[in-house]
Amino acid sequence: METATVPEAGERHTAEFLRVKALAERGVPSAQHSLGFMYVNGQGVAKNDVLAVEWYRKAADAGLEQAQYNLGVMYQKGQGVPQDDAHALYWYRCAASQGYAPAQYNLGWLYAKGQGTPVDVAQALHWFSQAAEQGDAGAQHNLGMMYEGGKGVAQDIDAALGWYRRAAEQGYARAQFALALRYDSGQGLARDPRLALDWLRRAATQGHAPAQFNLALRFDKGQDVEQDSRQAIHWYQRAAEQGHASSQFNLALIFDSGHGVPRDEAAALAWYRRAAEQGHAAAQDNLGLRYEHGQGVERDPAQAAHWYRQAATQGLPAAQYHLGQLYDAGSGIEQDQEQAVHWYTQAAEQGHLRAQFDLGLRYEAGNGVAPDAARALYWYRRAADQEYAPAQHMVGVLLERDEMTDPREAAFWYRKAADQGHALAQFALALRYDSAHGVERDYEAAHFWYLCAARQGHARAQFNLGVMYAAGQGAQRDLFEAHDWLTRAAEAGVPGAEAYLKRITSRMSAAELELVQVTA
Repeated sequence: METATVPEAGERHTAEFLRVKALAERGVPSAQHSLGFMYVNGQGVAKNDVLAVEWYRKAADAGLEQAQYNLGVMYQKGQGVPQDDAHALYWYRCAASQGYAPAQYNLGWLYAKGQGTPVDVAQALHWFSQAAEQGDAGAQHNLGMMYEGGKGVAQDIDAALGWYRRAAEQGYARAQFALALRYDSGQGLARDPRLALDWLRRAATQGHAPAQFNLALRFDKGQDVEQDSRQAIHWYQRAAEQGHASSQFNLALIFDSGHGVPRDEAAALAWYRRAAEQGHAAAQDNLGLRYEHGQGVERDPAQAAHWYRQAATQGLPAAQYHLGQLYDAGSGIEQDQEQAVHWYTQAAEQGHLRAQFDLGLRYEAGNGVAPDAARALYWYRRAADQEYAPAQHMVGVLLERDEMTDPREAAFWYRKAADQGHALAQFALALRYDSAHGVERDYEAAHFWYLCAARQGHARAQFNLGVMYAAGQGAQRDLFEAHDWLTRAAEAGVPGAEAYLKRITSRMSAAELELVQVTA
């Protein structure tokens, strides 16, 4: 290959460049390599990758390992030549065979990734080992990974930690991070939060984004350090600016909630968007919520559907549920009950509580699906097992409808929901104690649960409670309390409440009636 030796008109070169160029043209390999390096970096001459490749090739053909390595880099990057991993492999091997550690490291990666050659773990292990023994920190770290995962070699956590430590002590950030994680988890050595934090700081200070994220997380949650939102933001920000999506998302959460800092909705929205555009599913779901509800942006259900879909197709249950809701309502997209059921089911099968409950409602009512009491009960039970009171109540309702089931099971589920303050379940449980259905009759328990439901505005519970006070059933007879609860039930339109209230009023003394008037 002929080399251009005459500079273009007006081009000026440094004396050093001209000196090196003269030596290179006389065939000195080290000068040819140096000249190539000058062209790559624009050092004393205009940057020219094509000429760099020409001079690297001359030195490489002469057997200079550094030039062989750099020529391999040019082929691997497609810099000055068409990208070609096979040629990169060839030149790396030439340099690696001469003991050049950086080439051994890169050659190991090509074998490990199957670039320019079929994947060959044994070859990767061989070349990483060669470079690692010469002190190449990247190779030492990769060797640690192979020993840890048992890849191409018997798994050996001690050996893995040894290689991680050798690389970490040279300042290799990825190895420092790996060592921090092992001290944090106690994997292969005694757990030591102090050392974990120390190695995290070292890696984070060097700009290693995953370490910065982990360090921020500790300050955010107060894990092994005092909680410090400002320090959390500092480290999240440093990682986020490198494009670390989880840091961008967590930064958005902090600004969104105002946790330890003034709330900043605009900053939250900006970070949600940056993380969402990188494919962070939770950020996409959050961005969808903002477009759906017009929070910080103009309301746009179509944009909401777009972001929900992005997250839903990644398998995020919350987004699948939200997308199902849009299909259900025909908001931002064409109404489609089949699609709504599809996305509810996707979310429900992953344990999304509200999706499970909503599917139960659909199968019970035949909304978008054929009515199916068994399927309804199945989904209600899934949500009920997550302690969701409305679902626990509905399990009780469906069991009660089935005459073949044990009434005690319905009472059990009503009790679980009632304990959580669910008014309908409290009323249903009170009825069971009142009528000895699935439980032993217990008027005091009935009175208690009627009272709980009545205080939440349950009209029939108010009526039954009034009747119990009038009769002295489950509590001391109290016509004043009876009048009060029956009045509320009558105002709510409960059948029979008005007539019963008149009967109670006729039995009250003038003093009691006067007290009622004063209280009213």
